[in-house]
Amino acid sequence: MTKIKETVDPRLKPCFAQLSKPAQRALISHEIFSEAALAATTRSEIEKMHGIGPSAFPILDRALTDAGLMFKS
Repeated sequence: MTKIKETVDPRLKPCFAQLSKPAQRALISHEIFSEAALAATTRSEIEKMHGIGPSAFPILDRALTDAGLMFKS
């Protein structure tokens, strides 16, 4: 049996590859494909998205930090 490899949506930046598939779909559904788009939202807005759980935040925080950005206040 051949295992199908799941891939990251090509619209998402590589920094989001470690997110769960539901978290990736949540970002995509809100048209957040890059660190800059993520920084244009508040942490509270992200927390309310269906598919985003607590394990997503270390990945999102690291992506923003590496890009020299932060969540909108």
